[in-house]
Amino acid sequence: MTRVQLFEQILQKKSYLCVGLDTDPEKLPEHLLDTKDPVYEFNRQIIDATADLCVAYKPNIAFYEAQGPAGWVSLTKTLQHIPQQIFTIADAKRGDIGNTSELYARAFFDKMNFDSITVAPYMGADSVKPFLGKAGKWVILLALTSNPGSQDFQMLKLENGESEYLFEQVLKTSATWGTPDQLMYVVGATRADYVERVRAIAPDSFLLVPGVGAQGGSLEEISRLGMNKTCGLLVNSTRAIIYASSGRDFAEKAREAALEVQQEMAQYLERYL
Repeated sequence: MTRVQLFEQILQKKSYLCVGLDTDPEKLPEHLLDTKDPVYEFNRQIIDATADLCVAYKPNIAFYEAQGPAGWVSLTKTLQHIPQQIFTIADAKRGDIGNTSELYARAFFDKMNFDSITVAPYMGADSVKPFLGKAGKWVILLALTSNPGSQDFQMLKLENGESEYLFEQVLKTSATWGTPDQLMYVVGATRADYVERVRAIAPDSFLLVPGVGAQGGSLEEISRLGMNKTCGLLVNSTRAIIYASSGRDFAEKAREAALEVQQEMAQYLERYL
């Protein structure tokens, strides 16, 4: 999917919502447990309930890997059910040397046909570039995350005369590996105070923003500080949507939660775009 196509979806739906499909078998509604594939059945109903309100779905691969072979079957069926025009993100956080990265790229792009994959940049260019060689596919690089451990490395001050943080150097260096049509960046919603610094370095890039909803990030603040001329934001919400109810009405309640976010996003698109 190209950046133009993604922006068209945003304008059409008046939404930049990404729904996380972090489907935990232990949190599934009880009535689904007797179905042939409870994880897929849950995902199917969530997708059917929200597909007109979001522009992306983001399965966290760990939730499927943890189930062994059955999890990969559920994930494959889930991907096949997602409408073709909706952007798909493999939240796999891969990051290994060149040969291994090439195989990961082949697995997620060629075999599973994801549009994008999250990648950790710690091992440098040769761990990222194998993901960048495939037309219409995206790397979403971890830049500034909202977990407490982000302080360990991402927020270290560099002694380079520019008083910048390590995450800023990651942004600057990675910008030489690809273009804003190939590279997105993860920026946590709870780090909104640094979004302006991110935008100063990557003004045209899309940002994948987790942390809105259950984690307490401000959608208004992220939208005001992070939106660019093509929106440039995919704001993820997971638990607040997919676990809005644990009963038979889980899909209906998920739709209500997604609709509330979409309606708020429509206001910000009109205000800040």
